[in-house]
Amino acid sequence: MRAVDPALYPFSGRTLDLDGLRYHYLDEGEGPPVLMVHGNPTWSFYYRDLVRALAPTHRCIVPDHIGCGFSDKPGDDRYTYTLDRRVADLTALIDHLDAEGGLDGAPIDVVAHDWGGMIAMAWAIERLDRVRRVVLMNTAAFRLPTTKKLPRALWLARDTKVGAVMVRGLNAFSRGATHLAMTRRRMPKAVRDAYAAPYDSWDDRIATLRFVQDIPLGPDDAAYATVAATEEKLHRLKDTPVLLLWGMKDFVFDHHFLDRFVELVPHAEVQRWPDAGHYVLEDAADEVVPRIVDFLSV
Repeated sequence: MRAVDPALYPFSGRTLDLDGLRYHYLDEGEGPPVLMVHGNPTWSFYYRDLVRALAPTHRCIVPDHIGCGFSDKPGDDRYTYTLDRRVADLTALIDHLDAEGGLDGAPIDVVAHDWGGMIAMAWAIERLDRVRRVVLMNTAAFRLPTTKKLPRALWLARDTKVGAVMVRGLNAFSRGATHLAMTRRRMPKAVRDAYAAPYDSWDDRIATLRFVQDIPLGPDDAAYATVAATEEKLHRLKDTPVLLLWGMKDFVFDHHFLDRFVELVPHAEVQRWPDAGHYVLEDAADEVVPRIVDFLSV
């Protein structure tokens, strides 16, 4: 992994051994725990400003999924890049922190973005006794809405050899997102480089491709059953405060996904940024970070 400017990411991090693989995570600050779950093709770097804002009053736990960030990036012979495995990894981290990290079963606030929302909610929906509040940004916790077609760029990466070569050979997914996922302003070069830093070779880009290939479109896809089960249980959130923060210029997790969330979780608070893109926490940081801090401070 290429070096990341410590001025942008001033965290040392910790690691958990998962069957011989290093699972990297941040554990910053003291107070009520906040679990932040990233998606694809980001890593814990996505939450750096939120960690800075919350660490004085909260304990920020921010894992890098296997294949992402500072975590190991094994081949398919050592790791199964599926949703169920991601949820199992997250469970192992929380169990470890409960047993040895002083978490001791404390209620957890959950913050998630992109495919991290699916991972986090598949974990949370079965453990709502552990969940205090939920913040979701441009994500899903359900099957592809019937009103939405899979974007062509994702189809290309998911289902074609050309797309796979573009993702792993040219870093098209990670680098492309740094240009396309913000619409309010241009992402500074140092930040673009930091987002792409973990994905600097064919081998190290395996997760960015496998995440896309794991998008479930039908019952024969590996993640479909877990996604469908999570969708069917979202009504259990009725007594859990939920905040939906949305960049409305997201070309993937667009208004179709937000509308579906509002349908399934009607009590959720919703805030939209009409001019922000998929990386809403980056694109509208000056507004999104304080909004999350306020929501979690109640």
